[in-house]
Amino acid sequence: MIREVLQVGDPVLRKVCEPVTRFDEELGALIDDMKQTLFDEEGAGLAAPQIGVSKRVVVVNVDEGYFEFVNPVFVWQKGEQTGEEGCLSIRGKAGAVTRPSKVKILFQDRKGDRYSLVARDFFARAICHELDHLDGVLYTDKAKNVHTVED
Repeated sequence: MIREVLQVGDPVLRKVCEPVTRFDEELGALIDDMKQTLFDEEGAGLAAPQIGVSKRVVVVNVDEGYFEFVNPVFVWQKGEQTGEEGCLSIRGKAGAVTRPSKVKILFQDRKGDRYSLVARDFFARAICHELDHLDGVLYTDKAKNVHTVED
């Protein structure tokens, strides 16, 4: 099911999300809805709070593929890159954000199995952007030169 993406100003976007503790059909349905919503919106990533669910769940769709991250945490971050970012929850705006150029995360899948992953470049940027959402942080909190963009 395609869900409504909350917009800046909604208090859910500023909350620190709760860890997922139940790996069940409800979690699977949430992740499926997030995937459908992300693909419908043609975004690079979507975090659960963006659809009103204060849980630590993120989906990312980049050149490297489609990924689902439950309870993701950073192990390390290296390097630096600065690039333009936008957000499905802040329509019509973009700004330059400095992020790590390489990250390693630990995460669980929808079944609760544990994995690690190293991401570089835009993939690392997308992960950092989405994990910020899980702590109530928006890219505009870190961006320089936030400006209006055309759809």
